[in-house]
Amino acid sequence: MSQSGFPVGFDRQSRERQMFPALNAAQIRRMRPFGHEESFPAGTLLWDQGDDAPFYVVLEGQLEVVHPFGAAEHPVVVHEAGQFNGEMSMLFGRRALVRGRAKTALRTLRIEPARLQALVQTDSELSEIVMRAFILRRVGLLSEGWGDALVIGSQSSAATLRVQAFLMRNGQPYQYVDVDREPDLQSLLDRFHVRTEDIPILICRGERVLKCPTDAEVADCLGLNPSLDPAHVFDTIVCGAGPGGLAAAVYAASEGLDVIIVEGAVPGGQAGGSSKIENYLGFPTGISGQALMARSVAQAQKFGARILVARGAAKLHCDVTPFRLDLDGGETLQARTIVIATGAQYRKLEIPDLARFEGAGVYYAATFVEAQRCGTDEVIVVGGANSAGQAATFLARSASQVHMVIRGPDLAESMSRYLIRRIDEMPNITLHRRTRIVGLSGVDQLEQVTWRDEATGSETTWPIRHVFSMAGAVPNTAWLDRCVALDGRGFVLTGSDLTPDALDKARWPLARTPMLFETSQPRVFCVGDVRASSVKRVASAVGEGSVCIQLVHRVFAE
Repeated sequence: MSQSGFPVGFDRQSRERQMFPALNAAQIRRMRPFGHEESFPAGTLLWDQGDDAPFYVVLEGQLEVVHPFGAAEHPVVVHEAGQFNGEMSMLFGRRALVRGRAKTALRTLRIEPARLQALVQTDSELSEIVMRAFILRRVGLLSEGWGDALVIGSQSSAATLRVQAFLMRNGQPYQYVDVDREPDLQSLLDRFHVRTEDIPILICRGERVLKCPTDAEVADCLGLNPSLDPAHVFDTIVCGAGPGGLAAAVYAASEGLDVIIVEGAVPGGQAGGSSKIENYLGFPTGISGQALMARSVAQAQKFGARILVARGAAKLHCDVTPFRLDLDGGETLQARTIVIATGAQYRKLEIPDLARFEGAGVYYAATFVEAQRCGTDEVIVVGGANSAGQAATFLARSASQVHMVIRGPDLAESMSRYLIRRIDEMPNITLHRRTRIVGLSGVDQLEQVTWRDEATGSETTWPIRHVFSMAGAVPNTAWLDRCVALDGRGFVLTGSDLTPDALDKARWPLARTPMLFETSQPRVFCVGDVRASSVKRVASAVGEGSVCIQLVHRVFAE
């Protein structure tokens, strides 16, 4: 593992040509209308970490890129003639993670980020070259932990896990120092005037220090969100950055709509916490949920969609035109249409003291961050759907034993057959049928778990320190505040699921009936897991999100 906690499996040497391609003369000529030439003497600082870096194509000379860390600099790459700087921060509108300077006398073609975005939207060949290079460079930064953040924390701290997971699922590189393992920690603590009791501690660009920050404070410290004009009216606000919301944003932005995504936590939703998705079309060897969602975010932003993280929907005002949406951070946005894609969260186990162990032994995602905490320990996975199966098979690679706990008699009704076969074939996975967890115990960390066999009534207590809870689904709809009709479980009703009585109760104002994914409020749509009658699969949510935008165009034409 790298210092940031990311898996080290990235072979930079084999990807060198794709990471740092050299443009030919014809390609550079097509870029020229988007920028202008600039020359610099040797040693000139072109941009620093934390700046809004321009896009430079080297015409003559060498451009040196380094990662600053305190007083030291780690060499990243030297760009020669025909090569260009930049990585995903440039398209995201975020601050640069590295520093660039003229190593020799330098002549460049300078393109501002807004013009670069226009270039990748209009030239498919250059778009492919630039996007592939940017994505691979970000992966390289992640694998090395080369970012502008330092996390000081502990593997036994729930808040540390939360901060690490937030950074990882936002694709944000960081360095990590563990207070329980770092021998020369005191000098670092003294330098920033903090104590071990303050963990987790986030240090941004070696300057700003946050003690036990919220996700919103982390996002603000690292400049992850764009500034917004509250008077601006968007064509569409997409609430939720899971598969359905990201698909809606990609199609909306690519078709010229002014769209913004608001996400209360991190992009990806439940899918983003999946260790591997193997039944998604086009990925025969599978893809991690994080990688799939990171590519989707990059695709949406390539087309001009904006995204806010750790700024979820707090309240929808559907009695005004345009619609008004209050966010968790206090900001307000306006839009002509709304797409609800806030998904569902795993149902919490009905166990005393559950909250005490959340993040300290009880987890709701199975990524490398959580797996690193488990090591070779025995673990429990609760749930019988695909997400639980993916977690069990992923954790079984390192855990000495994985206990799968399900309430039903078997997995056939809720899990794909390929996962069932894999679970059956893995000797270190034990399936406990008609079983539920009834007790958790420990001091600061989870230490023991008690489960009950409902068929026999017998109880077993076992020294297990890690439980992955992936059972059931609770829709994220509290923020809708009665704006749209819900079913008895709180999921959003759309299209033909809205009966005449439901529409009368909602005072549906139009002569036509609601469209396929339209709610009981005209111009408010819903896709993905939060929608009643939806198929709880990634591919289904992506399909709903893309189709939904066609309906948005139809209501604009009314």
